[in-house]
Amino acid sequence: MEHTDVIIIGAGPAGLFAGFYVGMRGLSFRFIDPLPEPGGQLSALYPEKYIYDVAGFPKVYAKDLVKGLVEQVAPFNPIYSLGERAETLEREGDHFKVTTSLGNTYTAKAVIIAAGVGAFEPRRLGAPGEKELEGKGVYYAVKTKAEFQGKRVLIVGGGDSAVDWALNLLGTAKEITLIHRRPQFRAHEASVKELFKAHEEGRLTVLTPYEVRRIEGDTQVRKAVIFHNGTQEEKELEVDAVLILAGYLTKLGPLANWGLELEKNKIKVDTTMATSIPGVYACGDIVTYPGKLPLIVLGFGEAAIAANHAAAYANPALKVNPGHSSEKAEEKAPA
Repeated sequence: MEHTDVIIIGAGPAGLFAGFYVGMRGLSFRFIDPLPEPGGQLSALYPEKYIYDVAGFPKVYAKDLVKGLVEQVAPFNPIYSLGERAETLEREGDHFKVTTSLGNTYTAKAVIIAAGVGAFEPRRLGAPGEKELEGKGVYYAVKTKAEFQGKRVLIVGGGDSAVDWALNLLGTAKEITLIHRRPQFRAHEASVKELFKAHEEGRLTVLTPYEVRRIEGDTQVRKAVIFHNGTQEEKELEVDAVLILAGYLTKLGPLANWGLELEKNKIKVDTTMATSIPGVYACGDIVTYPGKLPLIVLGFGEAAIAANHAAAYANPALKVNPGHSSEKAEEKAPA
């Protein structure tokens, strides 16, 4: 068994920032994450998407935010156990034991769960041709904008991802058409306003309420047939790519069996980010409490709270209040 003071389950933005604060308190820590690289959804789903609501950054690419978080935590020598899913959590005496999908066992005095939305997979439309053309022009995420260079792109969805990518691919894609099954959009109001401004200027096309009837092609997507879900009128669009951004199906996976108090697939925490199991804390999208908002910036605050309480739990000689980072950073950072 390999031991650290704290185990952090999840190496997304909240988990990485929690690691920074654990390191600031002079404790050792390990990240466990099933993805092959740090960053969570930011790395896996939209590395080249701009994020606009992180304090101090007018806008920042998701991949650059992850790069900064990884650099921020690096001086504290984090241990990364990537490509491993945490399967079980058990208390043994004065420590916790976590076993993983690779059969490894890790122990720690305290645990922080920062598992994002848990296990996730894209929500598929179920339209004819969709499954057959996946990887041949049907996409569920944008890993790099270059994939869409000079292409005629159909975007499906009405949330932030769909609207943001319609705007972000301007100047990259040859043509952009966005369809949504409802006239109302769930995306941020300012982004929707910008979307319709671009539509009015002829830089992209917005069609509502439209859905995908079928996707056609051979070795590559060639055409999408869409329909007005009120009149059933069909339109044929010659496209090179269909980007389906209809959300994600999420589930807790093994976390659901750890004895934590849950509410609608979220972990209930108190104001200290403590779960129902003493010594286990949680932060980020995985948690719920009155007034919770699923924002990265709030996840950072929750991570700081969780990390400092977890540090004090792992080492009772520590106070919860970490003091000012400007006074502690050089003192705590390893040589």
